[in-house]
Amino acid sequence: MDRLTNTIRPYAWGSTTAIPELIGVAPTGEPQAELWMGAHPGAPSRLDRGAGERSLSDVIAADPEGELGAAAVRKFGPGLPFLFKVLAAGAPLSLQVHPDLAQAKAGFEDEERRGVPIDAPHRNYKDANHKPELVCALTPFEGLSGFRPPLEAAALLEGLGVNSLKPYADLLRAHPEEAALREVLTAVLTADRAETAHTVAEAAAAAERLGGPYAPYAGLVHHYPGDPGVIAAMLLNHVQLQPGEAMFLGAGIPHAYLDGLGVELMANSDNVLRCGLTPKHIDVPELLKVTLFEPGDPGILRPEGNGEEVYETPIDEFRLSRFVLAPGGAPRVVPDATAQILLCTAGSPTANSAKSGELALAPGESVFVPAGEKVELSGIGTVFRATVVV
Repeated sequence: MDRLTNTIRPYAWGSTTAIPELIGVAPTGEPQAELWMGAHPGAPSRLDRGAGERSLSDVIAADPEGELGAAAVRKFGPGLPFLFKVLAAGAPLSLQVHPDLAQAKAGFEDEERRGVPIDAPHRNYKDANHKPELVCALTPFEGLSGFRPPLEAAALLEGLGVNSLKPYADLLRAHPEEAALREVLTAVLTADRAETAHTVAEAAAAAERLGGPYAPYAGLVHHYPGDPGVIAAMLLNHVQLQPGEAMFLGAGIPHAYLDGLGVELMANSDNVLRCGLTPKHIDVPELLKVTLFEPGDPGILRPEGNGEEVYETPIDEFRLSRFVLAPGGAPRVVPDATAQILLCTAGSPTANSAKSGELALAPGESVFVPAGEKVELSGIGTVFRATVVV
């Protein structure tokens, strides 16, 4: 069991206060968006086993089976298959979609064959992996996830009273659901940008005036004036999570995080197709290929089980659970079949193992536990566990 030193990513949309408040330090005044835990090459965690600090990725590469377990290596290969984060949104993230595994492999191979540089701003596929993800709220958390029913989206657009939105509302009412959503999203993203900017300004003014269900969209325009993603966002379900609630985002589901602090667990990938709320590259044809145009309830996940409370998802590359340690409670035994990262988000619990001894944890601190090392959690607090399913 090793205490991890982790990197905070300073993306522009990050909150300036949420992560400092979690870890108990003074804000720097700069955005602090994501605290990364794992072995992603972009910012691997670091640990020290007595011979100086090393990256977790190097430690795993030196002995994959010893660190991850033979079953995990057989199933996922010799690398940690997930990336664990604390995410602090102070402004909306880009509206985006992730490919499935087959799409990611095909897209990556195509761009490699065409010689598109891996760091090119117009590159869509940074790797050949899919990127399902799960976000669990630590504070009230606001986001967008999946398409609304087209008739509901039409009524929302019509309620703004903006004449230039009427054609979109008519399309949503006139076609079968999947075709309607595809046609409207295509029209929004390919419309003349000057005309779109005018429509967005009118829609934002109306949303600010009307409030209620329109309030989330009024806020978007302050961050992304004239962006067609403001209109696209109105096609999606608005989701509000309370602490402890989560939402799962599978391949093809358009989504965005708007505000709040949460823990996020995802497959170890950086593949993002954007569809708005961003100055970055938008590849509309490729986006339409990977988007799932199916309306539905975004679904709110709540943890299940006693002791270890699990957030059930259909993904094997990661599994999120939590332990809520109450005063006077018995120690909780953490399963040891697979490698895991334990993250404290509240209180002052202790992690103890016969091999590594006792480590006190504070909010924002995390440890890496190799496969086969039995750990007990005691004290008072909340600890999230990220691992895999083998």
